[in-house]
Amino acid sequence: MKADYWNFQLEEVTNSFLNEFDQLPQAQLNWKPNPGQWSIAQNIQHLIVVNTSYFPIFKSLHTHSYSVPWIGKFDFITKFIGKTVLAAVQPDRRKKMKTFTIWEPTTGDINDKIVDLFVKHQHELKEAIATSQDFIDNHVVIPSPANKMVAIR
Repeated sequence: MKADYWNFQLEEVTNSFLNEFDQLPQAQLNWKPNPGQWSIAQNIQHLIVVNTSYFPIFKSLHTHSYSVPWIGKFDFITKFIGKTVLAAVQPDRRKKMKTFTIWEPTTGDINDKIVDLFVKHQHELKEAIATSQDFIDNHVVIPSPANKMVAIR
């Protein structure tokens, strides 16, 4: 059951974030190594924004108003895109990537409650995954909210 796997992964990530960042003051959460890099708070906000952007797609699946994007009808393309995206977001990648504009965090200081917001969001994400088990089992292809040409299963 994939939902169990993802729930375990989300719990691990949530616990790691709490251990690492929960006690940091706002100044440390918003500190940037240099102007071209994001702060811890901005990285956390980015994760929330990315994941939340998928919620309308999940809703359309549940209301049966979803239609598979045309690119999603080609299994070999969705597999290739999925592997490419996964490789691009690995922590050990050499080349830095720029995110899509819709997923960029705010530029100013972020409230020190961002870790609490992240924990709340993780629970919402777990619920979204749990209620989507049938779609996961059926390998439903969904597009990226940032670019409809990026569709993965």
